[in-house]
Amino acid sequence: MSKNTLEKLHSNYMAIMVSIFAALGGFLYGYDTGLISGIIDMPYFIQTYGHLQENSTNTYVLASNDKSLIVSILSAGTFVGALLGYPSSDYLGRRWGLILAYFIFSFGVIFQTVAIEIRLFVIGRFITGLGVGIISCIVPIYQSECAPKWIRGAIVSAYQWFITIGLLIAAIINNQTKDQMSYVAYRIPIGLQLIWAGILCIGMFLLPESPRYLILKGHIDQAYKSQSRLLSKTIDDPEVTNVVKEIITDTVLMKAHQNGTYIDCFKDGPEKNLWRTLVGIFLQAWQQLTGINFIFYYGTSFFHSSGISQPFLVTIIINLINVIMTIPGILFIDRLGRRKLLIIGAIGMLICEFSIALIGQSNGTKQRMLIALICIYIAFFASTWGPSAWVITGELYPITIRAKCMSLSSASNWLFNFILSYVTPYMIDKDKGNLGTDVFFIWGITCTGCLIFAFFCIWETKGLSLEQVNYLVKNSSPMTSAELNQQMTSGSITENESIQLVDKSKNSF
Repeated sequence: MSKNTLEKLHSNYMAIMVSIFAALGGFLYGYDTGLISGIIDMPYFIQTYGHLQENSTNTYVLASNDKSLIVSILSAGTFVGALLGYPSSDYLGRRWGLILAYFIFSFGVIFQTVAIEIRLFVIGRFITGLGVGIISCIVPIYQSECAPKWIRGAIVSAYQWFITIGLLIAAIINNQTKDQMSYVAYRIPIGLQLIWAGILCIGMFLLPESPRYLILKGHIDQAYKSQSRLLSKTIDDPEVTNVVKEIITDTVLMKAHQNGTYIDCFKDGPEKNLWRTLVGIFLQAWQQLTGINFIFYYGTSFFHSSGISQPFLVTIIINLINVIMTIPGILFIDRLGRRKLLIIGAIGMLICEFSIALIGQSNGTKQRMLIALICIYIAFFASTWGPSAWVITGELYPITIRAKCMSLSSASNWLFNFILSYVTPYMIDKDKGNLGTDVFFIWGITCTGCLIFAFFCIWETKGLSLEQVNYLVKNSSPMTSAELNQQMTSGSITENESIQLVDKSKNSF
């Protein structure tokens, strides 16, 4: 690590720590996702919420419709929660919006923990989803607005990393409690979420508000105080003054062109708001269409039905790979860039998925090949599409409509999450579609769509401030953005020049 990098890390220590702590919100998302994958395969949970298999006296099964409802209802809640992310973050603020989300999340967890029949459990899952949806909308915004531009991609990627850690911890805890033939089998893993939420809620009370949000609301003095805390400098320090003035200039320019309404999100003017909004919405949709949550929601059940011994252990291994391989994504997203990572990831995933579908499910060698290819597929997703989608949507939008666009893109993620998690049992259960590994033909086709989308629709925004991103989007197409980005990061176009030129640029894509 160079001396210059160490100096920048030291000078931005507070901003980095604030952004990373906020990323812990991703742990709740990942933990709950990993939790349900194992719980729906626990013998006592199936006995409690399932029914006796036909012509059997001691074998319980969970009906496909109940399994779909239990898993997918969280995503229905997160869809609504993501849409609530805009009013929560714009009226309450980024900090208080997250605090509200943690309280809502906790109420849902309590309902699930005490439930002894499926209706209350499902209601609890929905309420928990509301909290997770708000978190998924606000955390990337808060991180992007607080993080230094030179490391913003890595810091926002930490949100995805904590999602993967949550998945892993849930898999480990599930493995420890799965054989308990009492309510503790699933109540302990579920109830532990109250501890995680409590820690995050207390922490958010202590963190500063986003200076960009404060400027948007006209609280300039508070913005100076917040930015000084993030930079660990005095309010009158020149660096603090320059950053705040730059944000004020960009905010004034954006307000001159738009009022910050939902209608502005879909205006096709020189700011390309319509294009940006649609890119964010479809980027999050394509992330879900990679098929990743087929593994994390139904992986344990799929491995079990495929005849693989110790499906819980295989799930832990896959989640461990997910955690480890997110680290290369964090390290390279600010070096290789967003576009390249998405393109590389899509190519790697579609090759793995078509290969899995062609191999099929059998015994011995083919089973080992199936597990190996799924692990490689997870590695490609974790290092590319996993973190990049959240990074791009967190930095793509102008300040005046950022929260609204982020809520729409997050809602898109959860809408497709809900659809896919609901229909998957009907595609793979033996008494329904019984596709088995043929389902990976579908994921291979959708990953081909991911590749085409990344190539034609994603701007290269690495290394730019959020204010510079506005200039880049206005003055380039996705396929020419890397060249303009290079000019801006190399100093051919200075930061002040790009902010001043935003208002004068008339180019459109």
